[in-house]
Amino acid sequence: MPSSPRTLLINPTVTSRSSARFPLSLLHLSAALDRHGSSEIIDGNVDRDVVDETLRVMQQGGFDAVGISVMGGPQLAPAIDVSKALRERFPATPIIWGGYFPTLYTETALTAPYVDYAIRGQAEESLPELVAALGKSPSVLANIGGLSWKNGDAIVHNANRRFSLTDDGLVLPYDKLGDPRRYLARTFLGRRTAAHQASIGCRFRCTFCGVAAMFGGATQLPAAARLERDLSYLKYELGVDSIQFFDHNFFDREQDMIPLLEVMAKLELPWWCYARADALLNLSESSWKLVRKSRLKMAYIGAESPSGQMLKEIRKGTRPDQTLQVAELCRRNGVIPELSFMVAPPQNSEEETEHTFEFIRELKRINPGAEIIVYIYTPLPDSSRHEKDRGKHPGMPLLDLDGAPVVFPQTPEEWTQPQWVAYACHADAPWLTDALRRRIHDFVTVLRCRFPTVQDMRSPPWAKRGLSAMATWRYRYRRYDRPWELNLANRLVRLRMPQVSGL
Repeated sequence: MPSSPRTLLINPTVTSRSSARFPLSLLHLSAALDRHGSSEIIDGNVDRDVVDETLRVMQQGGFDAVGISVMGGPQLAPAIDVSKALRERFPATPIIWGGYFPTLYTETALTAPYVDYAIRGQAEESLPELVAALGKSPSVLANIGGLSWKNGDAIVHNANRRFSLTDDGLVLPYDKLGDPRRYLARTFLGRRTAAHQASIGCRFRCTFCGVAAMFGGATQLPAAARLERDLSYLKYELGVDSIQFFDHNFFDREQDMIPLLEVMAKLELPWWCYARADALLNLSESSWKLVRKSRLKMAYIGAESPSGQMLKEIRKGTRPDQTLQVAELCRRNGVIPELSFMVAPPQNSEEETEHTFEFIRELKRINPGAEIIVYIYTPLPDSSRHEKDRGKHPGMPLLDLDGAPVVFPQTPEEWTQPQWVAYACHADAPWLTDALRRRIHDFVTVLRCRFPTVQDMRSPPWAKRGLSAMATWRYRYRRYDRPWELNLANRLVRLRMPQVSGL
């Protein structure tokens, strides 16, 4: 009788150890794999030398495959390092990449000699099927939804798989992380904040969004009983006192949210989530009563732009006036809106950026407690969008400063170059001039010094008050250029930047 397959799951390093949160994607995969086999997890955010730890565990033998979760940006280089080391030391072991990077850049991932298979989108069903099919005929592989693979010199893309929110009646296998309490962090929400994801997907189709590219406008919410079981385990077994929800869009249709809000109102764990302005504005007063009782502290809302035309072009589905309204609504209900904006679009970059700066000032007048996150607008290439959206709503061609078409990287290694890591992190773009790049940096410096984030638990209150006072005159008179004194003070205080470190 053949033995059950055994899989090693790896989360390459992407944060500091103090910022490590539960590797939720690998916990879900591990639970799925363990139904018909077994699995182990290596988390590079805790096991800092992820390559040595991987080789040590592999040396013990018995693994049929290695699955590596890969996001773009800073996680890509360590993913490459561990993949190359595995290929060199254990050349016969299949290496499977999953997550956002191989979903958005499938062909690019499979050009690498150290990647054998790429799973697009959700992997809870595809990965166990793939592991069970290893060593069998190509016809078996061809039936696995969401899989891309190498058949000789050709790359084969199987049909997409409809995703689902499976529930086997068990909480996630947190024990596979050693002591799961080391993943609980002190944040402005509480002393033991845990990361959790209740729903998956998003039913909106924003053209710039990796979630839309991954899930194609679909979403699934959990049953209320499942949410209560999961949160009760975190609260009563692990001692969690607050929750950071990683749901791609927590508030969906009100009628579907009410049972979940009732569970959370019963448990009263302070929480943070992603949300949309229109969804919050559409909640009834009775639902807002549940939101307040559940102790929602902050909602991250993608405002994106003050331009109605741009919001239409990126298929956001919201309006600038809704952004202003939700800032006031959150103020009345004791919720901090964390509003993100994308500046410097490829067309009219300077004009649109200055317009956004003024809109941010209006938001701060309406709700001084609103927090602002500023990113560079870096749209996905059309080839990376979900197959249902490719070719639809094409924007103007992306051109660099010389007027030449932007050519995206063709290999994983090229995506690790600093300019492309910055692009993936919405921190820079090929069409930005040095002057505009400096203008954005200076505005953000003045803004974050004038209004230090409540998420900063490290800087002493006196230092934040001092920086705010120093920045007041610059902010009042719009004197953003070259804030040398704030840059100097920041070397000593080092205010937290939520767009880099989040909670």
